[in-house]
Amino acid sequence: MEFILLGLSTSPSLQAILFPLVTFLYITALTGNFLLVLAICTCKKLHTPMYFLLINLSAVNVFSISVTTPKWLQTLFTHRRTISFQGCVTQMFLFIWALVTELLLLSFMAFDRYAAICHPLQYRMIMRKEVCIAMGMMVWGFGLLNSVIQTAVLLPLSFCQDNLINHFFCDFPPLLKTSCSDTSMNERMAIASDTVFGLISCGFTLTSYFFIMRSIFKIRSAEGKRKAFSTCSSHLFVVTFYFSAVMYTYMRPRSSYSPDTDKWVNLLYSVATPVLNPMIYSLRNKDVKGALRTLIGAVQQCQRS
Repeated sequence: MEFILLGLSTSPSLQAILFPLVTFLYITALTGNFLLVLAICTCKKLHTPMYFLLINLSAVNVFSISVTTPKWLQTLFTHRRTISFQGCVTQMFLFIWALVTELLLLSFMAFDRYAAICHPLQYRMIMRKEVCIAMGMMVWGFGLLNSVIQTAVLLPLSFCQDNLINHFFCDFPPLLKTSCSDTSMNERMAIASDTVFGLISCGFTLTSYFFIMRSIFKIRSAEGKRKAFSTCSSHLFVVTFYFSAVMYTYMRPRSSYSPDTDKWVNLLYSVATPVLNPMIYSLRNKDVKGALRTLIGAVQQCQRS
């Protein structure tokens, strides 16, 4: 069985624009995230818990955009919109894994900023190496477990209705919409997943930032407040951007699902976020910018020699 991905639009003129644009965004995301990881790995000054979590964020960004974009580019280039049932389920499985992993990772990054600002003297003890490794294993492990469960309850369904998927990749809501079986179990499992990984992650993140803001306002000097806020402002922007788009798409009643609108919103966290994250975390961070300049200088020196 095959599905047909309708993409963002069937307009030939828009597709002609989308192919070079999506190609540019994909290359930018890969280059930016790989440079960020390389800069952190080669600079000993950046071997701290915050940058360990940032490496994981770059990894999940590359993973996420590589799940959806290559197939989309192939569709735009060849105009062949079909995808096999196995390929569609695999794409959904990998994307859900990346999605939940990033939600949990952003929550732990908020906790890291909470520990650094609210408990600076105990920070090294709280965010010691063993804790960081455990965090990394937990976010990837729980993301994988959730994806396995969601896929396992989807596979027994029969897909005998229209095989058109109004999306540019096989996301869970539009794929579920093509089933002619009873999907109440899938919807209950999706609600449980949204509650555990969406609401709890968002609540944990907001709680961390509540205590962070409270600590910042207690700082007397304006310079101290500015320095404290600058360490978490980038992450706060990413969290707000990512959580709002994900919660809009997955935590609304299924009856209000609108494919034509939701697939454009989906671009925000499936394509835009992997492109923007390395820019946000590097352009506002003097240490990362310094490490990148050193890395680029070393590469240029090697080329001259």
